[in-house]
Amino acid sequence: MTSRDAILQAVPAVDATALRQSDLAHHLHPFTDTQALAREGGSRIITHGEGVYIWDSDGNRILDAMSGLWCTAVGYGRRELVAAAARQMQDLPYYNHFFKTTTQPAVELAQLLCELAGGGLEHVFYTNSGSEANDTIVRMVRHYWALQGQPQRRVIIGRQHGYHGSTMMAASLSGAHMHTQGGLPLPDVAHVMAPYWFGIGRLLPEAPDPHAFGLLAAQALEDKIQEMGADRVAAFIAEPIQGSGGMIIPPQSYWPAVQDICDRHGILLIADEVITGFGRTGWWFASHHYGIRPDLMTVAKGLASGYMPIAAVLVGNRVARTLLEKGGEFCHGFTTSGHPVACAVALENLRIIQREGLVANAREMGGQLAGRLAALQDHPLVGEVRSLGLLAAIELVAHKNTLAPFAEVGKVGQRCRDLCFEKGLVMRAVRDTMIMAPPLIIEPQHIDELLEKAQQVLDQTARELGVC
Repeated sequence: MTSRDAILQAVPAVDATALRQSDLAHHLHPFTDTQALAREGGSRIITHGEGVYIWDSDGNRILDAMSGLWCTAVGYGRRELVAAAARQMQDLPYYNHFFKTTTQPAVELAQLLCELAGGGLEHVFYTNSGSEANDTIVRMVRHYWALQGQPQRRVIIGRQHGYHGSTMMAASLSGAHMHTQGGLPLPDVAHVMAPYWFGIGRLLPEAPDPHAFGLLAAQALEDKIQEMGADRVAAFIAEPIQGSGGMIIPPQSYWPAVQDICDRHGILLIADEVITGFGRTGWWFASHHYGIRPDLMTVAKGLASGYMPIAAVLVGNRVARTLLEKGGEFCHGFTTSGHPVACAVALENLRIIQREGLVANAREMGGQLAGRLAALQDHPLVGEVRSLGLLAAIELVAHKNTLAPFAEVGKVGQRCRDLCFEKGLVMRAVRDTMIMAPPLIIEPQHIDELLEKAQQVLDQTARELGVC
């Protein structure tokens, strides 16, 4: 028996029935219909994980093609990260960075982040989540413009189908799907179309070529700036690839045009790399792939592979110099900003990615994933497959020839998601798009398993819908 087998066997048994009852009684889940959860008998209880797999309380092994929530870049069960946390807990379990103090892990991690990001992103402000990081950026951006003598530049432009978090400001920056509760969006936030053909394509007289469509989507930003007045617009925030919005991969023409628009109007460009950072696309950051020169960048998720909650804002020289030279005190921060244990774990996580060549592996395995996905393009439910690195999507449609959507958007996607679990696979449904982002440690046999199970799920869904 290997040491890993021994560890897995040592996972204690749980009383699943009692846990489900207690969960329903006391636990309010994020983004969950609690009434539906109760009708379905309660939550699935995940007990442990190893590599690219998780196990539930019924002993089912499940291939996690979503890395938890886009997080577990180095996979589950990494003893190195547990050891890093334990060492730091023994040395210094907590201290803050207020009042002219710091800790060694926070300093070392900030230096490494700046080295990896490059492009003049030479300063780091720590937060605990991507939501907090994007809230932080809004305060930072507006403070920057006030220090520049242009306090009227307060408007932040985001995109439809964007997702930047669940706090009040981060949700406001996100697309309309995040504005249905809580009186959102907050003032001085605007939105433009995403470079998503399936989002608006049926409103166009004919399908444009990708290059033309990318320019059309970028022009929407130019038009919104003209509408709002460039002297009022502070920044444009966008994910290089929109993850939670449905794995929206822009045409190659899109980002150069957006960069030019921001440059011409002097508008700060914010790259939200919470999902796309740390090798996910086969590059350390998706900004490197697209040639984006962000003034600020948000990172989280893969930063510590989800083993500890940690996020950060990477600040470019244009903004940082103004804040440092003119700003005085930046009145913002959190009790656990740059938590020493989280920083220690993040440092070790990034070192694992470096020494195991996981960025290169994401690029290589991403090529294999793309090749296998292409075989699904002819499936009667599939309107499009798309991928970059280890980010991929299967767009489901009601009518293959016209690419028409299903009458009840999201119902088929949710059924597919449930069937995935039954087959021992985690994929996520966004509307009727099945998306995947497996751990960067994935190997060819795992990709084979992933696509074989995806094929089975699509076939079963088609049978249920009566599609031949």
